[in-house]
Amino acid sequence: MKDLSRNYINGQWVDWQGDTLDVFEAATGEVMARVPASDRDQMNQAIAAADNAFEAWSESTLEQRLKVLEQLHAGLKERRGEIAETISREVGMPIKLATGIQAGLPATVTESYLKLLPDFAFTEQVGNSEVQYAPVGVVGCITPWNYPLHQVILKIVPAIAAGCTVVLKPSEIAPQSAYILAEILDGTDLPKGVFNLVCGLGETVGDTLISHPDVRMVSFTGSTRTGGRIAHAAAEDFKRFALEMGGKSASVVLPDADLGAAVKGTVNNCLLNSGQTCTALTRLLVPADRHDEACELAAAAVAKMTPGNPLEDTTRLGPLASAQQRDKVRGFIQIGLDEGATLVAGGPDAPQGCDQGYFVQATVFGNVKPDSRIAQEEIFGPVLSIIPYTDEADAIRIANGTAYGLSGAVWSADQDNAKRIAGKLRTGQVFVNGGAFNPLAPFGGFGHSGLGREFGKWGLEEFLEVRSLQL
Repeated sequence: MKDLSRNYINGQWVDWQGDTLDVFEAATGEVMARVPASDRDQMNQAIAAADNAFEAWSESTLEQRLKVLEQLHAGLKERRGEIAETISREVGMPIKLATGIQAGLPATVTESYLKLLPDFAFTEQVGNSEVQYAPVGVVGCITPWNYPLHQVILKIVPAIAAGCTVVLKPSEIAPQSAYILAEILDGTDLPKGVFNLVCGLGETVGDTLISHPDVRMVSFTGSTRTGGRIAHAAAEDFKRFALEMGGKSASVVLPDADLGAAVKGTVNNCLLNSGQTCTALTRLLVPADRHDEACELAAAAVAKMTPGNPLEDTTRLGPLASAQQRDKVRGFIQIGLDEGATLVAGGPDAPQGCDQGYFVQATVFGNVKPDSRIAQEEIFGPVLSIIPYTDEADAIRIANGTAYGLSGAVWSADQDNAKRIAGKLRTGQVFVNGGAFNPLAPFGGFGHSGLGREFGKWGLEEFLEVRSLQL
C-alpha cells in the first residue's frame, strides 16, 4: 500500500498529518493507497502560491512554455507503463486499453500542444486594433476518476501553455496518476507555484477552490449535478468556467446501414472502460423491423466481453471504479427490469467468478421506451438500451430527446445521408460510420453536457481573455 499523505504546493511536497482517504483496487476492493483529506488551509496555501506565481509565468516566453511541455511529454512517455498499471488497478480498465488510452492519450494531447503552440496567434491585427489574448489567471481544475490523468492533462497543459497557473484537485477515488504527474512536473523547469496539487473532498478543498476570489477560472469535468453547483458558485464571483459533464449518447442506425457493423461498433463504444465514459453510446436506435435482429447481434457481441482482473491480458471487461458506482449501476439494471424493458443479456448479479471487487455484468435491454429512466439518465456502467423507431423523424426526435448532448453516432450506407442526419443531432460530436476519435478537434457538449470546449486551439482559447488596443 502506498502512503501518499502529501500535497504539492509551491514547488515542493508538503506532508499532511491529518485524516486520510483510502484508495481501493477495483478488482479486489482492497486498499491500495492513502491520500490526504486536506483542509481549507492547505487549499488556501496552494491558491496563494498560484496567485504569487501568476505574474511572472503570464509573461514567460513561448520558448519557456515549450521547454516545460517537452519535458512533461518525455516524462509521460517514460512512465507510461507505471501510469497504465496504476489507473488500471484504480479504475478497472483492462491493461491493454489502459496502456493505449489512459497512459497514451495524455502524451498525445501534450504533443498536440507542442505542435500547436508555436503557430498560435496571441496577438492579431483587426483594422486599427491590436487584439491580444491574455491568460485568464489562476485556474482551479477539478477532475474525475474515469480517465484520471487524461482529464487532468486536458486542463493543465493548455492552461500552462496559455500562461495561467493551476491548482488541481483530482478525484480522491483515482488520484495516484496525479501524483505521478506532479513528480514529473517537479523534475521540469516549471517555476514554483505554477502547478499545485491538493487532494481531498469536494465539500472542503473543492468548495474552497471554487469560491476563492483569487481563482479566476474553474475547469471541471464530472457529473451534471456538480457542474451546476460550480456554475452557480462561479457566477457569484463572475469567474470564467468550463464544464464537461454527462451524456446519454444515441447511436442511430439508419435502415440501409450494415447492422452488424453498427451494433458491434456501438457495443464496443458503450462498454469501453466498463461504460465509465461520458461519451458512451448507451442508446442504440434501430428501425423497428430490425429490433430483434439488433438484440441478437448485441447479445453475441456482449458475450465476447470476458470479465476479469484488468491486469490480465485476457480480460475485456474490467470492474467499475468503486463500490458506490457498482451499486448505482446494479440499481439501474433493476430499474430497467421494473420498467418492463426486455433483458437481452446480463443482469443485476455479479459476473460468474467475479464476486470480489466492483464487477457488473455487461447488460443489454431491448424494447426500451425512449422516456424510461434507463433511456434518459446517465448510468455510467456497461448498460446498453436498444430503442426501436418508426422513421427518420422519429429517430432524430428520440436521439435529441434527453437533456444531454455530448456525443452520438450515425450509421448508413450513404455517407452524405449519414452526415445530413448527424447535422440534425443536438450534440457536440458525432461519429459517422465509425469515424476515429480526433484529439485535434473540439470536444464538448450541448445542453446539460456542458459549456466550453477541450482539445486543440479551442482548448487553449478557454484559458485566454481577449482585449483590444485601439491604435
